[in-house]
Amino acid sequence: MRVHVLFFGIMKDAVGKSRDTLDLPEGVSVRDVLKHYRDRIPAIEGLVPSLAVAVNQQYANADAKLKADDEVALLPPVSGGKESAGQATRSSEFVSSKNVGHSSIVRERIDTEEALGRNKRGDDGAAVVFEGVVRNQTRGRRTLYLEYEAYEAMALRQLDGLAEKALKQFAIRDVRIVHRLGRIEIGETSVLIVVASAHRAAAFDACRWLIDTLKRTVPIWKKEYFEDGAVWADGEPFPEEILHGSSAGAGSPAKPDASK
Repeated sequence: MRVHVLFFGIMKDAVGKSRDTLDLPEGVSVRDVLKHYRDRIPAIEGLVPSLAVAVNQQYANADAKLKADDEVALLPPVSGGKESAGQATRSSEFVSSKNVGHSSIVRERIDTEEALGRNKRGDDGAAVVFEGVVRNQTRGRRTLYLEYEAYEAMALRQLDGLAEKALKQFAIRDVRIVHRLGRIEIGETSVLIVVASAHRAAAFDACRWLIDTLKRTVPIWKKEYFEDGAVWADGEPFPEEILHGSSAGAGSPAKPDASK
């Protein structure tokens, strides 16, 4: 049977392509796909323990059985930041949801004022806005610009799922999440979250939970371009609920230091 495999971020660079097609026997699992690439591309050995895997845009473990024409995505840690670890205890749950329309992925500049204006209503006592902004340096190296890429269909499902969960978990009225892809210049907004509610405490709590969880679980990666080269930004390891089983047999999950 034929299986389609997708690669992103540093994994894409290590394999040398963004997609592949495998002809495999019936009854194989995600673990067999991982073994296929480990056996043939020694350079990815150090990456495999920290990978998450998605099958048809849903996170899956290593024992998940595959069917003909399944789409398997090998996902390195996403572009999160260590500053949020410990602030997002509840964000370890990954989300699976139908598209409920609270998020969008764009390639043009994000208009914060327009998004805020569309989300506010007369009965709101608070509207909390978070903007992730491209800064001009990372660890003392001058940053020229960033490029973001995503497993787009899955990322949009995950963003909408986070919004839906926030609406149920916090006393808020509405949520809007916008994430930009492609080249983003210094000072421009890469991600926008708007939370509207009757009271400020719930809006602040929901907004913090949303960005912390997004940065750990949504399949979006960023590449940082410096004066002397470019690198994929280190991501915080996936939560155990996502990572568990996806690299079973490959050693303990890696715990790289995040850069953000």
